[in-house]
Amino acid sequence: MTFLHRRTVLRAAAGSALAGAAGGAVAGCDAERSATEGARQRTPQPAGASAPARAGARARASAPPGPGLLLAKLPSGLPAQIDHGPRKGRSVALTFHGRGDAKSATALLAEAERAGARVTVLAVGDWLDAEPRMARRVLDGGHELGNHTMRHLNICSMPAKAAYAEITECADRLRRLTGGIGRWFRPSRAQRATDQVVRLARKAGYPHVLSYDVDSLDFTDPGAEAVRRTVLNAVRPGSVVSLHFGHAGTVAALPAILDGLHRRGLRAVTTTELLTR
Repeated sequence: MTFLHRRTVLRAAAGSALAGAAGGAVAGCDAERSATEGARQRTPQPAGASAPARAGARARASAPPGPGLLLAKLPSGLPAQIDHGPRKGRSVALTFHGRGDAKSATALLAEAERAGARVTVLAVGDWLDAEPRMARRVLDGGHELGNHTMRHLNICSMPAKAAYAEITECADRLRRLTGGIGRWFRPSRAQRATDQVVRLARKAGYPHVLSYDVDSLDFTDPGAEAVRRTVLNAVRPGSVVSLHFGHAGTVAALPAILDGLHRRGLRAVTTTELLTR
């Protein structure tokens, strides 16, 4: 199975996006239950590494970390909360709550790349502290990286000062690791942000809150077949699908999800691609 392989230029997918307007509807996500692993440090390139590997490492090290300069401009008039893209296209966005075991996250990204798919990862800040290499791994795979708060608390019930800190502390991690804060913010433990959280996200540099219209419910660990069925039964052109790192059933379900999309003539692209094609 292959998709049209368009490798998006999103390594610098990290800066402030354009101003947005008011919008949207719907309710309810749940917390990821995956625990993060201990922090790991970057390891130097082995002396015996091949020339291509050394060249690749040099290219990544010299890549400009600028704040999203290569990101496509978003169309005007987008709502403050986005739960889907254009329904007349043939694209969908698979979005992943970024937390959990780095090994399974890497396997999931590799599976998407084998199929020519690109995804959007909304990273939790404490996960970036524990797995700092994952930020670059996401971007190097042509995927998009955004903000899913610092500690994945119930941000919609927090006082303004604490909620703002949840957003900005994760943004600081993204800036340190990638050169920018990412284009997208998704509230933790809520499908939709309150008006207060929307305002705070805009203040922190995120004009648009990224919601979704398809909840895979994979965080409940129902098994790979249930995850596949839930996604494919609900997805349609323009959908934004909520999935999670850190769940074995999600990794196992992804090939069948991508195959099912392909059979319907749908492509999995980044959220920016979904909204700008």
